Amino acid sequence: MIINPDRLVLAEELPQQSVLPLELANKAALAAVKHCKKEGYRVSATVVDGAGVIKALLRADGAGAHTVDSSQRKAYTAASLRESTQKLALLIARKPEIQALRDMNESILILGGGLPIKIEGEVIGGIGVGGAPGAALDENCARAGLEILGADLYQEKN
Repeated sequence: MIINPDRLVLAEELPQQSVLPLELANKAALAAVKHCKKEGYRVSATVVDGAGVIKALLRADGAGAHTVDSSQRKAYTAASLRESTQKLALLIARKPEIQALRDMNESILILGGGLPIKIEGEVIGGIGVGGAPGAALDENCARAGLEILGADLYQEKN
């Protein structure tokens, strides 16, 4: 077999990307659902990879059917926009001229409860929770998923 040295150079120039393993995605989703259950909420939790594709989706016993879609869309939004969905919701409220963010595609949901999953500053996915009675409560459950991974914890900057 003949190795083309030009092809080796091309391979060395390819970008490197971290991947969220399935086992960790499941662990994060389960931690989020368990945290909400402990607080008395029946929710769904979705974890997506860096491209916004579902890696894990769990729906607690008794959680409403709508919670599946909302958790997935929040996770997608957090991963694709690389930001907390609550922060995005507040930003849109303060700056009406960027309302179009909501309409970028049908998967976007700008409602609190979605957080990007960052490891050492690199976004490798997103986690979304839907079903608790309030965006802040959904976000607290999503944060439990980040904590179980040892991911960078999202902190609101004033």
